[in-house]
Amino acid sequence: MARVEDRGDRLIIWNGNAARRGALSPELYAALAEAMRLAEEPRVRAVILTSEGDFFCAGGDLNVLIERRKLSEAARRAKVDDLHDLIRALRACPVPLIAAIEGGAAGAGLSLALACDLIIAAAGAKFTAAYVKAGLVPDAGLTASMARCLPRPLAMEMCLLGQPVSAERMGALGVVNEVAAPGEALACAMVLADSLAQGPRDAQRVIRALVADSYETPQAQQLDAERDAMARAAGGVEAAEGITAFLEKRAPEFGS
Repeated sequence: MARVEDRGDRLIIWNGNAARRGALSPELYAALAEAMRLAEEPRVRAVILTSEGDFFCAGGDLNVLIERRKLSEAARRAKVDDLHDLIRALRACPVPLIAAIEGGAAGAGLSLALACDLIIAAAGAKFTAAYVKAGLVPDAGLTASMARCLPRPLAMEMCLLGQPVSAERMGALGVVNEVAAPGEALACAMVLADSLAQGPRDAQRVIRALVADSYETPQAQQLDAERDAMARAAGGVEAAEGITAFLEKRAPEFGS
């Protein structure tokens, strides 16, 4: 089942439940919550979300959802709130969050992928907003994520028709950062994590927060946030090393 592998400067969240194509499970919720807690530690430079099976995440388990029909609407709303709290936690992750996707992501699994900062997907992987085919509607922040990264007609096509979109098309749109060979998504994500680990830790954390906040922050407020962040960064040790290295035409050594 789902678990967190701690590799020091990076955490790998393994989504289990392969028999149900990585459908959401209490164990995945717990693993994600544990990883978000560990990500607060300065040693952690990246978090990778991937799957143990051949499919990243199929979203909500329909067997669970059919049982949930017996609950009151208020109780069903509370269950969705639990999922939304998880998405909020991912959005607030202090370090870059990388999705390494084999097979595909569907429904809330697509929401999980789009909640990440960087996406590596294996060739042939499919992205599907599958809700409409079950008479359901998107949740887990999917419509907001789509509005941020997809053209409106494509978002409508995916949500209204439930048609899958290939990793290659998502890559052409800039939603997927890299299309890897099948079976190599995690390896490529690890290379990306290596690159992040060589960069300035504090600057990366601030950059991630600035970019994440920019989608919902008014421009005037965002300008103030950038001003304050730049003023702090310019007086820090990372900037001292980075600027000196640039002027000396050498690679910076930011340390860990």
